[in-house]
Amino acid sequence: MNRRNQRSKHKQNQKNLSHRKPNSESSQIVEGRHAVREAILAGTRKVREVNMSEGLESGTVLEDIANLSKELRIPLRMHAKSKFKSMTTVESAQGVQAICDPLPDLEIEDLVEETENPFILVLDGITDPGNLGSIIRSGECAGATGILLPRHRSVRITPTVSKTAQGAIEHIPIATTSGIPKALTRLKELGVWTVGMDMAADEDIYDLRVVHDPLALVLGSEGKGLGRLTRERCDITVKIPLSGITESLNVGAAAAIGCFEISRQRLTKVKR
Repeated sequence: MNRRNQRSKHKQNQKNLSHRKPNSESSQIVEGRHAVREAILAGTRKVREVNMSEGLESGTVLEDIANLSKELRIPLRMHAKSKFKSMTTVESAQGVQAICDPLPDLEIEDLVEETENPFILVLDGITDPGNLGSIIRSGECAGATGILLPRHRSVRITPTVSKTAQGAIEHIPIATTSGIPKALTRLKELGVWTVGMDMAADEDIYDLRVVHDPLALVLGSEGKGLGRLTRERCDITVKIPLSGITESLNVGAAAAIGCFEISRQRLTKVKR
């Protein structure tokens, strides 16, 4: 993408988000080269400043960050290695940090009404930042159109989540809700199928018949899976068939398989 197109995309995204409710947080830290570059490119929120460690080896991503910061008049500040390390919050920030406005505070309706054929990931009680970042990255890569998170008993969007997601959080709308069971009822009212992933389900995800319709794929927590009320509110539950001895998959792996299977089926032209 050339510099003119990058800037045009940045301005258009800012315009599209102008009607959305601001987040109550004052700022968010983004760390990691790809995460920072995508925060600048996406234009979903203002990047207030970029901090960079001295002595970094040059590379394409770093050059992009420096050039975009200059073009968009984002303050770029260089720091000694020791000073930069004291500023960071993740184990390896790769020498780059951005201070950004918070992501927009979205509602369920934003995920449904602004998308022609929604494919939403509903995450019920994910507590590990690495898992959440991995799921968001997989979902965005597979074509998911939105993420729905509970406001409580779940990890929030942290610098670790952002870095693990490699900037995907900048490109996929993320909404929050007071409770997942209630949210599933609302999604049904909006015409969205709710599909829970549950190892105890009878149907395989490969046989899912509603993939061409508005759909929400619901995943439970790392240890317990779907909660009882969440499972009961789902229209359908499906499982990933396993052939080995191990009884279950990590939630990040399960999410990736589920997302890409839905994506694969959606790419077919004819409904079954």
